[in-house]
Amino acid sequence: MEVATDKSVDEMNNCIQKRRKVEDANKATVVLGAQWGDEGKGKLVDLLATSADVVCRCAGGNNAGHTVVVGDTEYDFHLLPSGIIHKACTSIIGNGVVIHLPGLFEEAEKAGTKGLSDWRERLLISDRAHLVFDMHQAVDGLQEMEKGKNCIGTTKKGIGPTYSSKASRSGIRVCDLMGDFEHFSNRFRSLVHVLQRTFPSLEVDVEQQLEMYKKYAEEIRPMICDTIHYVNNVLLNTDKKVLVEGANATMLDIDFGTYPYVTSSNCSIGGVCTGLGIPPHKIGDVYGVVKAYTTRVGDGAFPTEQLNGTGETLQVKGQEFGVTTKRKRRCGWLDVVLLKYTQMINGFTALAVTKLDILDGFEEIKIGVAYKHDGKALESFPASQKVLKDVEVEYETLPGWKSDISGVRKFKDLPPNAQRYIKRVEELVGVPIRWVGVGKSRASVIEIY
Repeated sequence: MEVATDKSVDEMNNCIQKRRKVEDANKATVVLGAQWGDEGKGKLVDLLATSADVVCRCAGGNNAGHTVVVGDTEYDFHLLPSGIIHKACTSIIGNGVVIHLPGLFEEAEKAGTKGLSDWRERLLISDRAHLVFDMHQAVDGLQEMEKGKNCIGTTKKGIGPTYSSKASRSGIRVCDLMGDFEHFSNRFRSLVHVLQRTFPSLEVDVEQQLEMYKKYAEEIRPMICDTIHYVNNVLLNTDKKVLVEGANATMLDIDFGTYPYVTSSNCSIGGVCTGLGIPPHKIGDVYGVVKAYTTRVGDGAFPTEQLNGTGETLQVKGQEFGVTTKRKRRCGWLDVVLLKYTQMINGFTALAVTKLDILDGFEEIKIGVAYKHDGKALESFPASQKVLKDVEVEYETLPGWKSDISGVRKFKDLPPNAQRYIKRVEELVGVPIRWVGVGKSRASVIEIY
């Protein structure tokens, strides 16, 4: 038997200590939506990506929409990570994302007309990601029609049906497309059969679709890799910075959101681990993005919604239209009960508050601070849609600042009432606010610390 010497034990301990230092130092930074989406995550990702080496998407599909404004150019991203703008960044579409290849190329071509022509050189796509087909999108529409007045208000991008195919083990992954095409064709025909059994009216031109995907296979082949290995190798063996860009938001999470008016993936912190294949201890700062008021697209309970002049003012001044659907967003006051709930789930390190400037014209501003149901205070955010629809919101009223803050770049230069609003939100949620957005452009961000 070989006996370890003091020297070999010391060397082993030194190796372990070095490894621990690397593991402790290099962790992924995460940006997540803290409300019902549309909070302005893309803008914060764009800001943080200036010092990142790798930017990853981990969940959802092209039902998500992120807007990034660079100078006079406005980019709308749906599948491409917002970090794709930065030439020093590698952008990754992780295994948890569902990918509609026609939508990806259409989005890339649109961005190309605005100067983003070299995206192929900086994009990696997981070979484990599932594919969204046109038939999934058709099924999405058929399902909504069947539900009638009980429809969810989906984007009809095929996201739910694709995750359903994934869960039922009939889905098709990128690696299937990269392998033997006959095998892919057989799986595709089988999936058509599965979907047509449930939806007999579904029409699919199988040969046309297969011919299209044969071409796509060669177009995307250079971008395909084992992104789980890639990201973990970066985190373990280099000092490169990894940034994770959340899609949708916690209140749209399939488990934690306002079910059934949610998306079909885990778009809170747990989805980062499952959507990229990284362990929990490799997650560092988690930044929650919060709009200075509240909006949501689609149906479902919305306790602080303002179906009045206030809601209309927020909608018009905030240009509240969905990036993906172009539908009007429903608008209301900031909801702290909701934010405490999403903070509990995600453990935010700090918050970014966006679109504070949209509140410029209000005489007074309200914050929803508590819920009551049947006359009793609720201790936690309710699971039931019926209860949530019937809650009575208790508001705290703060004075407005009635002045234009869009040109302000330092927190101390904000009007006292605007500072008071931010500090009060910070106190109520119990999380420090690090950034405040006061306009659309990259420069319109106040960094507090």
